[in-house]
Amino acid sequence: MSFFTKVVSAAAFTAGVAIASSAFAAAHCERGTLDERFCDVDGDLIADIPTDPSELVDPDTLIFTYTPVEDPAVYVSVWAGFMDHLAEVTGKKVQFFPVQSNAAQIEAMRSGRLHIAGFNTGSNPLAVNCAGFRPFTIMASLDGQFGYEMEILTYPGSGIDKVEDIEGKQLAFTSPTSNSGFKAPSAILKGDYNMIPDRDFETVLSGKHDNSIMGVANHDYVAASIANSVLERMIARGELKADDVVSIYKSQTFPTTGFGTVYNLTPELQAKIQEAFFSFDWEGTALQEEFEKSNEGQFLPMNYKDFWDVIRKIDTANGVSYSCN
Repeated sequence: MSFFTKVVSAAAFTAGVAIASSAFAAAHCERGTLDERFCDVDGDLIADIPTDPSELVDPDTLIFTYTPVEDPAVYVSVWAGFMDHLAEVTGKKVQFFPVQSNAAQIEAMRSGRLHIAGFNTGSNPLAVNCAGFRPFTIMASLDGQFGYEMEILTYPGSGIDKVEDIEGKQLAFTSPTSNSGFKAPSAILKGDYNMIPDRDFETVLSGKHDNSIMGVANHDYVAASIANSVLERMIARGELKADDVVSIYKSQTFPTTGFGTVYNLTPELQAKIQEAFFSFDWEGTALQEEFEKSNEGQFLPMNYKDFWDVIRKIDTANGVSYSCN
């Protein structure tokens, strides 16, 4: 064997070992509850940005969506000014992608068709673990207060005056991935009242919070669990009157919609997207007009590990596992 052949063979062997070592490292990286596609070496509970340049994406058009807690058509114009700002800061085209369900939103990010999103409170853990979602901000009031409460609503004259009165009747949830529309009330009713869905009361899924709220106001549902931030905005828009519904339960405060990016955008692009959120001027915008109805007026930095701790505990109490199959 010639010296040249030996050198080439040695180089090939070294390259093969390096590739195999890289594959081994990826296959055995720390990931906690994250899907096997992701790593979490730094322990912040979200997917790390890939270090291999071939795994990064830098799309010409960024796809953005807001959680479908209400009719998506309401928010196309609301987010228009923000999307213009996002386009200016990133130098990219930006397109709003209206989704009809939390599951569709998660699948869109998981399959690479969604780059920036606001996922509702209950969907955040599933989006983080299964779709590589990296949340970094939530909406807050100008004095830094944030979050919403889960409330159980009924209508005047329904015969329901307290939580225990729901027994033997119907309670509307929104969807299984919603915190206030399913997860939190299920855990609270079980833990505090020994009431279990479909054993002690009938359940129905409305699909979205506005459906549940209007269902109660119109007497289609005798009771429903909802996010009161949605209720406040609907009352402010004149879609119903405050005395159309009666609250019989109000929870502790939960974090609201988490905004972030998919994990495999280039680090530079992710940084620009964060800059766009935190540099956006709310004054006089449609975003301000809509969200000041629920006392929100800025994007506040946050991290998933700390802010979503209570939501993960609720999931644990409900026996939820973040299965991505």
